[in-house]
Amino acid sequence: MEIERKFLMDSAFPDWLPLIEEAAVCQGYIAVHPVVRIRSKEKQGKTDYILCFKGEGTIARQETELAISQETFQELSQLLEAPMIRKDYRVYALPDGRRLECSCVDRGTPTEFWYAEVEFPTLDEAYAFVPPAFLGRDVTEEDGYSMSSYWEKKAARWKAGRE
Repeated sequence: MEIERKFLMDSAFPDWLPLIEEAAVCQGYIAVHPVVRIRSKEKQGKTDYILCFKGEGTIARQETELAISQETFQELSQLLEAPMIRKDYRVYALPDGRRLECSCVDRGTPTEFWYAEVEFPTLDEAYAFVPPAFLGRDVTEEDGYSMSSYWEKKAARWKAGRE
C-alpha cells in the first residue's frame, strides 16, 4: 500500500535541505485505468527499469512494482501513445526524518511543473503531517494532479500535434 501526500512547488528544488538521492527519470503509461506504468531511473551511472501497477485512490492505494529488463522496457515503450514524461528527481531529508521526493516534470517545455511527495507508513500520520512552509498547495485529493492525469493530457496534445 502506498500512502502519500502531493504538493505543488515553486520552480526550484529545496537545496537547503540535505540531498539523499538524485536521478533522471523517464516514465510512460500503458494504461491509466488502472494505472500501468513503465519507468527508467538513472542514478550514478546505473539504470533501473520498473513496471508498476497502481490501484484506485488518492492518498492511499495499492502499488505493485516489478523490476524488468532494459529489453522488456524498450518493448513496452513501443506501446506508449506519446513521448515519455521526463523528470529531474531529487530526494531530500526533512527535519523530522521523512523523505521529501521532489520532481521537475518535462523541464523546458510549456507544460513544465514542479511537485513534491511525502510517503507515510499510516493514514493517521499522513493526515497529521504539517508540511513545511515552502511547499505549495496540497493537491493530494484534487482531480487532475496525478501523473497519470498529466500523461492523459500529454498524450492528447501529442496526438493533436501540439507537443
